[in-house]
Amino acid sequence: MKIPEKNLNEAEVFETLERYRANDNDWRAGRTWGYVFDAGREIEAVAKKAYMAFLSENALDPTIFPSLLRLENEVVGMALAHVRAPEGAAGNFTSGGTESIILAVKAARDAFREQHPGAGQPEMVLPVTAHAAFHKAAHYLGVKAVTIPVDTTTFRADVDAARAAIGPNTALLVGSAASYAHGTVDPIRELGALALEKGVPFHVDGCIGGFVLGYLRRLGESVPEFDFTVPGVTSISMDLHKYAFCPKGASVVMFRDRSLRRHMIFACSSWTGYTMVNTTVQSTKSGGPLAAAWAVLNYVGDSGYLEMVRQMRDGARALVEGIREIPELRLLGDPPMTLIACASDQLCVFALADEMKDRGWYIQPQLPHAGGPANFHLSLQLSNVPRVPEFLRDLGEAVAKVKALPKSDLGENVGAMFAGVDPSTLTSEMFSQMLAMAGIGGVGLPKRSADINLILSALTPQMRERLLTEFVNELFSADRS
Repeated sequence: MKIPEKNLNEAEVFETLERYRANDNDWRAGRTWGYVFDAGREIEAVAKKAYMAFLSENALDPTIFPSLLRLENEVVGMALAHVRAPEGAAGNFTSGGTESIILAVKAARDAFREQHPGAGQPEMVLPVTAHAAFHKAAHYLGVKAVTIPVDTTTFRADVDAARAAIGPNTALLVGSAASYAHGTVDPIRELGALALEKGVPFHVDGCIGGFVLGYLRRLGESVPEFDFTVPGVTSISMDLHKYAFCPKGASVVMFRDRSLRRHMIFACSSWTGYTMVNTTVQSTKSGGPLAAAWAVLNYVGDSGYLEMVRQMRDGARALVEGIREIPELRLLGDPPMTLIACASDQLCVFALADEMKDRGWYIQPQLPHAGGPANFHLSLQLSNVPRVPEFLRDLGEAVAKVKALPKSDLGENVGAMFAGVDPSTLTSEMFSQMLAMAGIGGVGLPKRSADINLILSALTPQMRERLLTEFVNELFSADRS
């Protein structure tokens, strides 16, 4: 693929783009239960107008574009107020939850190094349900991830296990509000007390739940404590491009005080160019996402968000009640908000996800891990609410169809074949063999994924990661069209 010798005109450019996304998921139809959070065309239009108005402004240097500094301070101020931060709290706008988490881990790591010169590798204690972004942060930043179990009924972190895991090199303790996979809130107050007792920072991952939980509390729901009013909580991450319905990427990372936030900032004068100082991983970055977030927060307003959350709460209640009436399915945990996970002891949930996809629905399959069964995940958002009755009807019909299918032994066969294989020895031939067993000829996007997920479920996490790395390494290829 080369830059075309003859340019395309504007019509040709956009016709080609539309053709390329012909097979994309129609996220506006309310049939997608993940990845995109849609509050309707009106809010989308406001967001896009603000985004484009500041698309070319560069948030690298606030002295050049003071408007972006003001917008960031106001967005972060709204976020801090939402999680009831104390006077003197601070934060910054980031490109998403992963960047917010990486920055929180960096701040804790660098604070640990300053306070414990000569200590060994910094460690981070986190539940097995904590988002994969923490493992990514550990990988990037040289921090050891020490995982602890969760209760396999409630899927909430085990505080006693956290206590046992904290050692002299613990730089950070982590809890979720809510955990993505099951939508449950860890015992934040108890973990906060433990953090205070042990003298370690405590980060609450509120990326997907932090915005909604505060409104649910105001609606009279029994919401577990999770914000800065909990003693011991030193930092919180909260995405705005999820339940605040701002465009991607929009998130905030917040600290109880500036003394910890200081360690998040990177400055460099050790080169021949301009002095660099960054509050985020990115240096150059468009002002578009920030302006769009500011615009949506102001356009919707507090009362607007309260009503949105009321509608989503009612939709989630109807969804949970409907799922409980399907005997072949069972809810995992007791989700307090809009994230739901379902397992089954009678049918393959991966085949169920494929069957629902054939009916025009996207539900997210999740692999078994650390005592948690294979399941499917639903992130209910505003455009899903009017679709709940239709979804439940199709789900019931899909369950009946999948239940009648013969049990596949593919996963067991593959698991036996690759038992004891060192993931580092996986060759291209072995990779091709696995794909062939799943019915995939060559690398590409499969139409059905049940067999792939059955194979992944039968493998160790390390082998899964190696296999997926090989797959993606082949999938993203410039010579493919």
